[in-house]
Amino acid sequence: MSAPFDVRILGATDTTTLRAMPSMFGGAFDDRPTCESRQPDDAYLGRLLASPGFVAIAALAGTNVAGGLAGYVLPKFEQARSEFYIYDLTVAEAHRRRGVATALIERLKRHAAEHGVDVGFVQADPGDDAAIALYTKLGVREDVLHFDIAPGSGAY
Repeated sequence: MSAPFDVRILGATDTTTLRAMPSMFGGAFDDRPTCESRQPDDAYLGRLLASPGFVAIAALAGTNVAGGLAGYVLPKFEQARSEFYIYDLTVAEAHRRRGVATALIERLKRHAAEHGVDVGFVQADPGDDAAIALYTKLGVREDVLHFDIAPGSGAY
């Protein structure tokens, strides 16, 4: 990745940086209302960032978030091991095709290895050719089906 970017794991005091990420995700996923309308307060975000089960990584161009990755460590029950689920990963349009997404994943891989995570996984939607190409370059593809199951009664 070129010198103008600083890729780092966010800590408990990085709530301002974390707060900037949903706007970027909302723009990339064309879903700003969902990503921006009900952001939690700084106390919640600080607790989330301090949790060992959540990881946020930002690619910063100066003070601006150029790219971000958010995900969760999933402790397994069948073996004493854990997996990492990349929940969101995107790069602001102005910073795409510069190695930002690859740098985010490479930083996650180092972090996961340092914390004993055995494997990571991510999903991509059919038609998201850029994401599929990136993940194919970095990992092994599995074709699976995804189902949303709402808690309680009624449909999702």
